[in-house]
Amino acid sequence: MAREPRKDRPHSRFHGRVEADGRLCAEPGCREPGEFRAPMPGGAGEGDGPRAFRWLCLDHVRAFNAGYNYFSGMSPDEIHEAQRPFAGWERETRAFNATGGADRPPRWADFSDPLDAIGARWRDAVPAGRKDGRPLTGRDREALRTLALDIDADRGALRRRYSELVRKYHPDRNGGDRSHEAMLQRVIEAYQQLKVSAAFA
Repeated sequence: MAREPRKDRPHSRFHGRVEADGRLCAEPGCREPGEFRAPMPGGAGEGDGPRAFRWLCLDHVRAFNAGYNYFSGMSPDEIHEAQRPFAGWERETRAFNATGGADRPPRWADFSDPLDAIGARWRDAVPAGRKDGRPLTGRDREALRTLALDIDADRGALRRRYSELVRKYHPDRNGGDRSHEAMLQRVIEAYQQLKVSAAFA
């Protein structure tokens, strides 16, 4: 099945082509449509405004591009300055976070080992672990929050808290009120997560 041409830019094989709608090429004597923008001879626009341009046909814009020289009219020093790979980088710019925001990194001079400095930089971003060293996953931590349990809770505390919350939210304990069923389901899922967790083994 043949693909239909794009309707927004029909027959636009060449980048930059703009449908002419009756506009002719600006080159004297040319009767081809002016579909490509090119700077005016001499180039500059008025004041700080955009540069003036003219419309050319494909053949004339190709000829213009072939003879275009960015460095035309520049002195050797100006050309050298424009070609330097770091031109513009020596300008003074505003330092990021220079006013002592909350996310300031540690001073490297305070550490003999760079890895210690990196560790100090991110220490507060790492969640606290259990005192017994048992690992907690992200789902374990979420389950502990659901049950309102301390991070160092043991298996006995987990069972007691689970029983307490089931009694609190179960419809049979609330005169048949089922408005807490969603919370009861969350409590059950949290308990199921933690009872098989390595932290409560």
